[in-house]
Amino acid sequence: MTTAVRSPEVAVRSQAFIAGQWVAADGGGTFAVTNPATDEVLAHVPNCGAPETRRAIAAAHSALPAWRSRPAQERAAILRTWAQLMLRDRERLARILTLEQGKPITEARVEIAYAASFLDWYADEARRVYGETIPSSAADKRLLVLPRPIGVVAAITPWNFPSAMITRKTAAALAAGCTQVVKPAEDTPLSALALAELSVEAGVPAGVFNVVTGAPEAIAGELFANPLVRKVSFTGSTEIGRLLVKASATNLTRLSLELGGHAPFLVFADSDLDRAVDGAIASKFRNAGQTCVCANRIYVEESIREAFVAKLAAKTAALVVGDGLDEATQIGPLINDDAVTKVMGHVDDARAKGGRVVTGGARATVAGRAARFVAPTIIDAARDEMRCASEETFGPVAPIFSFASEAEVIERANATPYGLAAYCFTRDGARIMRMAESLEYGIVGINDAIPATAQAPFGGVKHSGYGKEGGHHGIEEYLVRTYVSWRL
Repeated sequence: MTTAVRSPEVAVRSQAFIAGQWVAADGGGTFAVTNPATDEVLAHVPNCGAPETRRAIAAAHSALPAWRSRPAQERAAILRTWAQLMLRDRERLARILTLEQGKPITEARVEIAYAASFLDWYADEARRVYGETIPSSAADKRLLVLPRPIGVVAAITPWNFPSAMITRKTAAALAAGCTQVVKPAEDTPLSALALAELSVEAGVPAGVFNVVTGAPEAIAGELFANPLVRKVSFTGSTEIGRLLVKASATNLTRLSLELGGHAPFLVFADSDLDRAVDGAIASKFRNAGQTCVCANRIYVEESIREAFVAKLAAKTAALVVGDGLDEATQIGPLINDDAVTKVMGHVDDARAKGGRVVTGGARATVAGRAARFVAPTIIDAARDEMRCASEETFGPVAPIFSFASEAEVIERANATPYGLAAYCFTRDGARIMRMAESLEYGIVGINDAIPATAQAPFGGVKHSGYGKEGGHHGIEEYLVRTYVSWRL
């Protein structure tokens, strides 16, 4: 079954993908996927639950022996072909992504290329999984360490990067020789199904990659209750992450968790001011502020605060809000009504506590579209007791805090349970090293607002989770190592 999503050139299947087959939910139930910019129903996809998930796990388990035994270069060739197909279909995939998620089409194209880069990178990493020999203390013994895939794995992915968050997990898993079940976010399953279509064309064998759409409680419940699933990778909120940690105890399921963030963005007086402003725009307003690594607290040294705020406000006010399919759009809709309520609640709270709205601060009206647009907002004179200082806003609101000393801003930047990403703009070489060593975050961008890349490890500390995705570190998450003591 294929559903035409607004136009034939972005047609995509609207069934779950299990054991190489396109299937409906057992009871025939479906749920609607809508465009957040228009409320248009794009498709109805299967509302699967535990039985369908169980079959997907069984399919992955059946496919595992042949896939893990396949030579690494063959797995690599399939992954690279999959990446090439994504780039071939970049425009179609980007339009699907924008329609179901809302982000500007220009950003969606970047995400598709970024998503493909993981498949390409791990095509090489598949051939770089090495074992070890250890010097023995006995002449008649040889000591070996053999890497092997952990087994059947699962991915639970978010709506804000519906293509890249799948390939970042899938590429490493399949490169390691694992087979996988993916549960995409209910808001954005069409991107996952489009990737499944291309996996078939790339030559991924039936059962190696499965996509189950539907209710998160039932699907996740089966993933953690089923002893065949040896690892789950989850990207989402810290609150859900805690629940998954508890669920993992039943079968001691290995976890990778990329959870909430509350990134500080530090701007020192010696920084390149224009570069820092551009970095703040890129970090804060990408995907309308709906990223886990976006700047949540912008700390500016007091002596340059006025100049920084003036430049930032001018550029922010010029950002174009609109439907993501419009090439001119720079800020798309928020994902749903609850997101709008939370963002506006943060703005109202900041106003009530003395914050000064420099630009934005209200919903934006886009003709003929749903009321999920928020004007990109700058709040000066932000204070630590405001909600935006401790809660992840996940929207286009940039609060500006001032600071007087390096020691002070380090302490304030670290005064959060989260530890995913932090940013620092300065031209002082010694300070750069101090920041890299002092900021308690898994990712630190120095004069770089967009540090994520396929070849580097991505992941947080503290309440932002554990485990790494990307780089050679990412494939290790899907391997176990067997020690062999061999008496000759």
